[in-house]
Amino acid sequence: MAENLIISVGNKEQQYQTLFPQIESLLAGENDTIANMANVAAALKQTFNFFWVGFYIVKDDMLVLAPFQGPIACTRIRYGKGVCGTAWKEAATQIVPDVDLFPGHIACNSDSKSEIVVPVIRDGKVVAVLDIDSDELNSFDETDAVYLEKICRLI
Repeated sequence: MAENLIISVGNKEQQYQTLFPQIESLLAGENDTIANMANVAAALKQTFNFFWVGFYIVKDDMLVLAPFQGPIACTRIRYGKGVCGTAWKEAATQIVPDVDLFPGHIACNSDSKSEIVVPVIRDGKVVAVLDIDSDELNSFDETDAVYLEKICRLI
């Protein structure tokens, strides 16, 4: 794949529809998970200009920071804690319109206002999560969930 993304100027769904096949192509033939996570984070950040995009990998009993784009972040998150730990525990996507209203939210950066966390599931087990933060309220919806879950299945 070329080093440049084609970024749609349409609505959110059109942007994902343009991005998804590019991510498929980018990951095709590469089996290194860290490399793939790094490119997915960069592609999402470049396309949508989200505040923070990154992955946490399950290691023993913690989520550990993995490839990301954005300001520095929390390094470790416990099972069931915050939005990321909840996505891990429930093995389900979490859409949070206002992080200040999420019980137990972990404020890695006070500029984060809304968040979506998508579990990366292999063989029925959560092995990582994709965490995306916005510096605006109500940034994420079911369109994000559908496409981000498809992207996470590629990792």
